[in-house]
Amino acid sequence: MSVVGIDVGFQNCYIAVARSGGIETIANDYSDRCTPACVSLATKNRMIGNAAKSQVITNFKNTVHGFKKFHGRAFDDPFVQGEKPKLPYSLHKLANGNAGIKVRYLDEDKVFTVEQITGMLLTKLKETSESALKKPVVDCVISVPSFFTDAERRSVFDASQIAGLNCLRLINDTTAVALAYGIYKQDLPSPEERPRNVIFVDMGHSSYQVSITAFNKGKLKVLATAFDPYLGGRYFDEALVDYFCEEFKSKYKLNVRENQRALLRLHQECEKLKKLMSANSSDLPLNIECFMNDIDVSSRMNRGHFEEMCAQYLMKVEMPLKAALEHAKLSRDDIYAVEVVGGATRMPAIKERIAKFFGKDVSTTLNADEAVARGCALQCAILSPAFKVREFSITDVVPFPITLRWKSPTDDGLGECEVFSKSHAAPFSKVITFHKKEPFDLEAFYSSPQELPYPDHRIGYFSVQNVVPQPDGDSSKVKVKVRVNVHGIFSVSSASLIEKQKGEGEDMQIDSEPMVQNEGRAEDQTKMQVDQEGQSQGDQQNEDDSSTSKGAAGENKDPAAGGSKPKVKVKSIDLPIAANNIRQLDSEVLSNFMEYERQMIVQDKLVKELNDAKNAVEEYVYDLRDKLCGIYEKYITEDDSNRLSLMLEDTENWLYEDGEDQPKQVYEEKLDALKRLGQPIQERHREHEDRPRAFEELGKKLQLYMKFVDCCKQKDERYLHLSAEEKSAVEKCVNESMGWLNNKMNAQSKLAITQDPIVKVADIIAKIQELEDVCNPVINRPKPTVEEAPEVNDQNSGAHNGPTAKQGADGKGDTKGSQQTKSGTKEMEVD
Repeated sequence: MSVVGIDVGFQNCYIAVARSGGIETIANDYSDRCTPACVSLATKNRMIGNAAKSQVITNFKNTVHGFKKFHGRAFDDPFVQGEKPKLPYSLHKLANGNAGIKVRYLDEDKVFTVEQITGMLLTKLKETSESALKKPVVDCVISVPSFFTDAERRSVFDASQIAGLNCLRLINDTTAVALAYGIYKQDLPSPEERPRNVIFVDMGHSSYQVSITAFNKGKLKVLATAFDPYLGGRYFDEALVDYFCEEFKSKYKLNVRENQRALLRLHQECEKLKKLMSANSSDLPLNIECFMNDIDVSSRMNRGHFEEMCAQYLMKVEMPLKAALEHAKLSRDDIYAVEVVGGATRMPAIKERIAKFFGKDVSTTLNADEAVARGCALQCAILSPAFKVREFSITDVVPFPITLRWKSPTDDGLGECEVFSKSHAAPFSKVITFHKKEPFDLEAFYSSPQELPYPDHRIGYFSVQNVVPQPDGDSSKVKVKVRVNVHGIFSVSSASLIEKQKGEGEDMQIDSEPMVQNEGRAEDQTKMQVDQEGQSQGDQQNEDDSSTSKGAAGENKDPAAGGSKPKVKVKSIDLPIAANNIRQLDSEVLSNFMEYERQMIVQDKLVKELNDAKNAVEEYVYDLRDKLCGIYEKYITEDDSNRLSLMLEDTENWLYEDGEDQPKQVYEEKLDALKRLGQPIQERHREHEDRPRAFEELGKKLQLYMKFVDCCKQKDERYLHLSAEEKSAVEKCVNESMGWLNNKMNAQSKLAITQDPIVKVADIIAKIQELEDVCNPVINRPKPTVEEAPEVNDQNSGAHNGPTAKQGADGKGDTKGSQQTKSGTKEMEVD
């Protein structure tokens, strides 16, 4: 099982994986750990990442970038309309009202959804991960901004499915950073002690996020979040672009905004200049050659002037910091450290303002670019059963308050209650009990539209079906479970009808929690209770155990007032729920997108194979032509060399003319035709270089074995144990091999160097192996050793060939008796 964390940024993406016992940020096929969030569509295939970024200037109408914030947004969204004039590509209104991206792909005008474009990018990141891990990648964790709404999160999740990924969690950027920070800390306070509060500030290319997180040993809890979605590095870039557009208009009479290609080049140069100014306070030049109308432009800028231009943006840095502290009900003295990440935090003015606000230096212990991806990978490892990670629980928050409104078809009024307050713990489930006689509808929406960076405060509509009254005509109790899941997405996850039945049964406890009176009919009473299965740690308590509706007051009921508890048998019946989420892709549409993505992957693969075949021909032409004038020159006749050079030149011209666009098979046939002429030359060169060493090796072997033959003829005692047939076989093989060697060397010496060799290195190696197979078993056979005769104890003969049991170690008896001597006579020793 793979463990992959993906940080999909507005401008760049990073991938982190778990391997070798740690978290590692991997590089793409360009040896770059940063993959641009760009997708370029062409007449035959797609280019994604670094390859697409190189097309931003040349193919700007079909190269899509800066699309992250279009997730879940309508075409008429004010933000989309505000971005539209700045984009080099075209936006299109889809049938469902969402914003689509219009490009030319496979020589046809196509409109892709934002989910499809992000799916293409994720497909590339998936391929990069698989290349690094050398195994398939399916499971992953993807980061999203903490201020993304339900519709935006669903859109990103759908994009991951289009790419064939199983997203285990959509994690907030700042939560991922907090995890990457806290899981390695060994000095965190124990769960019983006061937590350590750390502020994480993430200012990337397009947005600004702040999170306050409380750390204890083995857990983190997000206390509050704040953000500014319109403050980031791109807005500082645009300030520079606006300044230089005005300067070039007055200085060179150039209207840069009329030329999209020139405007894109200016954006790139301004971004480079901004980064240089972060490290240098002196005047820095800006030079662009052939900018417009073959005019070279130049200017200068310094950090002080730049900060004056961007004063309106720098003033906005403190507001989210203040809002986060107020919502967490903390003072600046309660903050242990301020960690900054994100590319824009490298600007000195940003760090100065953050440090000034908190009265302490900011900390940069985390990698500003890779911290989010590393946190995602850690979260994926925690969720993966294949990896063992130290116990570390994560409690995130709901960024915006969520309210639920309900109405039955015959209701005169509406009821509503806030089910999740701002910064409520997440993931979390709650159960709401309704008393209804008929099906009813629920509407979920964000309670504070003014806080949303999104124009539509609706989340979705949910219809609870098959609700019927009790057999006695009373209202049925309907339990509805609502949940904010690990992705931060709201859902009505289940509904059940509690049916009363006659007879003795299990006790049913009468609720003693505060009831909430609907604004509608009196019997439509509601209460909420916490479903603890959504909790990840014991200290997470329900902050909204009872919720109040507008203009409604809670009323406690005493269960003892009615006497003894009635015994009622109940039956729970699951009810179907029809959900209609705002800007949610239909399952059928999503399936079609997934299938089309697979088709595009196959098309990209075919084009890659075609390009590889064409490049192989081009590479072989250049390589062989270069060697014909170099190391291959003496291995080919002048006439053959001229013919081959002419053929190579014709092939090169063909590649750039008629061969520019040919099927893969045509390129393969061209390469085979060239190799039929080039490989013999290559082999002659290789054989000429390696043959002397092979002959020398065979000569050494023959000398060794000839020395053995001479020793055998001189009856060397080392080889007396060998039979005459074995010695003869070795001598015969040596003589035959010597004759073969002399014959081949003489024949080869008569050939010109431009002719094919009569003997090849492989033949010589085979002869050496043959010689060794015959000679080595004979030469290396060990001489047999003399073994002691076994002890014989023949009781019938009375004679002993070896020492008896009564004899000592030296073989002499230590008792008086008779012994048989070598002469066979018996001697008697008498006392």
